[in-house]
Amino acid sequence: MAIVKLKIDVSGTVGDEAWRNLRQFDEIQSAAVGPKFGSSGTCKHAANQPHAKGEWMGAEIRLETPLLAQYAVSHYLEQDRVLDADVVD
Repeated sequence: MAIVKLKIDVSGTVGDEAWRNLRQFDEIQSAAVGPKFGSSGTCKHAANQPHAKGEWMGAEIRLETPLLAQYAVSHYLEQDRVLDADVVD
């Protein structure tokens, strides 16, 4: 099992909209997003209000092999909202 960690720009979106609008890599086994995977800090706005400029949220993608993980990193880094993507051990 290989893991890719993402840093997603959520500024100007509401809730997990930025995550839902990403084009997901076809070969993922599982994926999750949330502050437990990293964030810019606690949001200082109501849940139904847009995220502030500079806010980001982490995500974790699980894939079967390290090679697929490398392809996934390239796939996600091509998308505007993805600030960073890395394979972790």
